[in-house]
Amino acid sequence: MAENIPVGSTTAGSIAVAAESTVATRMSAAPSFDVADFPVPHGREEEWRFTPLERLRGLHDGTAAATGEGVRVDVTAPDAVTVETVGRDDARLGRAGMPVDRVAAQAYSSFEKATVVTVPGETVLSEPVRIAVHGNGGTSFGHLVVELGAFAEAVVVIDHTGEAVLAANVDYVLGDGAKLTVVSVQDWGAEAVHVAQHNALVGRDASFKSVVVTFGGDLVRIHPRVEYAGTGGEAELLGLYFTDAGQHQEHRLLVTHNAPHCTSNVVYKGALQGEAAHAVWIGDVLIQAAAEGTDTYEMNRNLVLTDGARVDSVPNLEIETGEIAGAGHASATGRFDDEQLFYLMARGIPEIEARRLVVRGFFAELVQQIGLADVEQRLIERIETELEASV
Repeated sequence: MAENIPVGSTTAGSIAVAAESTVATRMSAAPSFDVADFPVPHGREEEWRFTPLERLRGLHDGTAAATGEGVRVDVTAPDAVTVETVGRDDARLGRAGMPVDRVAAQAYSSFEKATVVTVPGETVLSEPVRIAVHGNGGTSFGHLVVELGAFAEAVVVIDHTGEAVLAANVDYVLGDGAKLTVVSVQDWGAEAVHVAQHNALVGRDASFKSVVVTFGGDLVRIHPRVEYAGTGGEAELLGLYFTDAGQHQEHRLLVTHNAPHCTSNVVYKGALQGEAAHAVWIGDVLIQAAAEGTDTYEMNRNLVLTDGARVDSVPNLEIETGEIAGAGHASATGRFDDEQLFYLMARGIPEIEARRLVVRGFFAELVQQIGLADVEQRLIERIETELEASV
């Protein structure tokens, strides 16, 4: 059903062939751990022009300081997994990638303790690692590392709940042949602000799947990034968001193909309802000159349920070599497909239930790929709760 959504709003996309790249992407500054390397944004910069800076609570200009009780991080993991709380000097921090904006750099320079979750090499977990991040009010800066040794396999679920202003960096480091699935759920309270950069470093022949699910919060801005540490790596980035009245939900992705014969697939879907609901999706893919044999595709679909909602969807593809297997992108935003509704209503299904069925079908493809029955059921119930307010 989702594939038949008509194109409604104007979306921007581009394909550029560049001889030389001096920054990670046209959409961000050069990476750095130093806050001073990033000027205070004013909202006119390309990477900040969609973000309401006044709602960041000072995370972008240095006025935010750790206050209140902060966030509590609880990890439940199988016995084979090592969970540590480490200081800023731990060599494992920051290996997956450097901050690419001022908030991420501020988070890196401001956190006091980091959580490191390690799955030993050749360990295949039969149960998921569950990480609960709960906000108790105030402002916090965090850092999380999930590292898999060679040929290890794991599923990690990260739940964000409560109220907080949180800036954080999350590192995923995959050894050669490792397989990691991460489900990050942003189900914050109504006043929460969450800005995070997710860095994944994918080893040779390793497989990384990220599922980012965003429901709650006043403002949520997630920046997933992927690079490859060897040939044959695979990355799948999936996302689901449901944006309510007044909420700002922003997902900015970058996949850097910097090694030969790697693949990436990006699929994000969102639904919006209510006055001033604003969703932003930026999908950047950079294929460097050394990345021969790359196969990549990215897609964003948005379903607008009510008047007053706004979507900005911008796919970008930069190619520095002609020796690739395939590359493409697609973006579409629209309302309900009248033909789908007519088909269902003609078979005796009331209009309200028909609309809910269309939305369920829109999201079902992504929810079913999570692979954890309890998480899938919780997300379906959360979607149903959202639908009760709109259709």
